[in-house]
Amino acid sequence: MSGGVILKVLFTFYVPSGGVETLNKLRCESLQKSGIECHVLYLMPGSGSHNQASFPVFITSVDAEIKAVLDTHNYDAIIVTSDYLLLERLRRLGYGRILIYESQGLGKRSDARDLIIDSVPFLRSYCNAVLIPPTDHLLELFIEICPWLHRYVIPNIVDVQSFQYIPGEPPCDPVIAWVGRLETNKNWSEYLKIAHQIRLHKPDLHLWMFHDPDLAADDQKEQFNRELQSLGLKDRLSVFTNIPNHIMPVYYSSIAGSGGFLLSSSITEGFGYAVAEAICCTCPVLSTDSDGVRSFITHNITGKFYPIGNVGAAVNEGLELMNNLPLREAIRQQGRQHMVSRFGFEQYAHSFREMLNSFSIF
Repeated sequence: MSGGVILKVLFTFYVPSGGVETLNKLRCESLQKSGIECHVLYLMPGSGSHNQASFPVFITSVDAEIKAVLDTHNYDAIIVTSDYLLLERLRRLGYGRILIYESQGLGKRSDARDLIIDSVPFLRSYCNAVLIPPTDHLLELFIEICPWLHRYVIPNIVDVQSFQYIPGEPPCDPVIAWVGRLETNKNWSEYLKIAHQIRLHKPDLHLWMFHDPDLAADDQKEQFNRELQSLGLKDRLSVFTNIPNHIMPVYYSSIAGSGGFLLSSSITEGFGYAVAEAICCTCPVLSTDSDGVRSFITHNITGKFYPIGNVGAAVNEGLELMNNLPLREAIRQQGRQHMVSRFGFEQYAHSFREMLNSFSIF
């Protein structure tokens, strides 16, 4: 970067919702502090459409409007998250500079494999590199399926300043919480089964679920309601919809203060923002070993793992997390310390700048 010229980057995704919206917000704020101007393009409106942002956010899927954004801002690089079809579209609309495909939230390993195989012609023809979080299965798949494609591995950014424990009056009864979408990969059914079993030991247990109903298929909603009824959990459940991300520290702190924990039952996670943010707030986490969360969880040090599908083991780990108070407190404090040391703003900006510098943009 020289002569006062500011580097300009565009991030794209389908919809402003979930972990990718959080990631875009945090990295745009971080990168702008380090002299990189950031914009975001979403193809459709979503639950986060009305969130305030300190950077330009465009929401359109109309070719002429996308082309106007490209022509007006002359981006040095565009990061296309998940939507490999957009790579061809951007080239067709005249964008000729650095185009990086970012792999986030591709679901189960088998689904990720299928998607990467489908994306090969687009990656080969239109893409300069792939950006992935430090997630073993994604790295392995890209090495196997796209060995020619240059890979950059950068840990996602976590807002460790905003996400910290907030003192307050905790709920009287313990809470087991769950964050995600009603879909098979998030494995909500296992959460309900585990909560049902723990309730046999903790009759005053409450369930909190944070999800966006707009992102749930009708069959999943119906199956969820049936299972909730059959397990006798309906009177125990509180559902929180479309809670702004910046409010979540209050909830994670309440869960921690209640003596409960966050349960992550996912089959596969590329990163796992809910887990990361909960740990920042000293909210204990019990999780499947869903790959991406290995960055934050070391068993019995910064959180707890249970074998996916093993409800009995999950119940035992969950009860220990609630009853063994010295272990619980150690996990809470060690988890927070780990997040602060590994996932702050400065680390992401430095790694991102190094990636762009490798293309001799500066």
